[in-house]
Amino acid sequence: MYQENACGALIGFGGGSSMDCAKAVGIRVAKPKKTLADVKGILKVRARLPLLIAVPSTAGTGSETTLAAVIVDSETRHKYAINDFPLIPRYAVLDPRVTLSLPAKITSTTGMDALTHAVEAYIGRSTTHGTRVDALTAVKLIFANLDTAVSEGNNIEARKNMLKASFFAGCAFTKSYVGYVHAVAHSLGGEYNVPHGLANAVLLPYVLEAYGETIYGKLRNLAVTAGIAEEQTPKEDAAKAFIDAIRDMQRRYGIGDKISGIKEEDIPKLAAYADKEANPLYPVPVLMDAKALEQFYYAVMEEEE
Repeated sequence: MYQENACGALIGFGGGSSMDCAKAVGIRVAKPKKTLADVKGILKVRARLPLLIAVPSTAGTGSETTLAAVIVDSETRHKYAINDFPLIPRYAVLDPRVTLSLPAKITSTTGMDALTHAVEAYIGRSTTHGTRVDALTAVKLIFANLDTAVSEGNNIEARKNMLKASFFAGCAFTKSYVGYVHAVAHSLGGEYNVPHGLANAVLLPYVLEAYGETIYGKLRNLAVTAGIAEEQTPKEDAAKAFIDAIRDMQRRYGIGDKISGIKEEDIPKLAAYADKEANPLYPVPVLMDAKALEQFYYAVMEEEE
């Protein structure tokens, strides 16, 4: 949701979609003659928005610190992003008390959404020292706190640390971008209303495996940071341990490794959407075309009984 206070400031309160809604309202205020579709893509807003204060009620999207707003076209069901610097909220209020009532299922999937942000930002080809530090900080916080936040929802310390993790992951990916996990997840979310965090949580290990040895070194760094490998662990072993740890999280949280409702006849269209979103914007470790991206839809599609 959003509301306008007496000073004319937009307050985005809620999950990523609610904060993105506030950003979208701000765009329409700043550019009243433009539709949201007119400004999709990169650097097309170019106008100062009303003061935006973001108060996340989930620890995952990182929208309180990003330059992006993700929009779903209600007619085509296509999900697209608007990216521009004026969309970065002026203030972010990280209050763990507003996340205490979050159900375990949403806590887990939004937490893995933050993990996906950090991982994709870290393994991409457009990182900086700052984004790498932010991504590593987020990964460390998530592995140290997500289990507790899921199992002990009233644990204020775990909730606080997960909000920090989401914030740092958001800082990392708003500068270094994401990858094919997000591109595929956005197409599934737009077409079938699959929650974004759930889609990311299911897709992440499949995409990491597909990148193969090109990211083994970086995954080893993440594994060491997460406390599941040692510095001397061979790159391949540490990388596979990190992916296995993600699969373990899927099982512990009851997320699973499939997404219901995917129709085989939709896959070429969805893969084309994902390809258009990712190329050339996302600095992915391995470049794939729409045909190659189809593998991920088949991988997560439930088999017919």
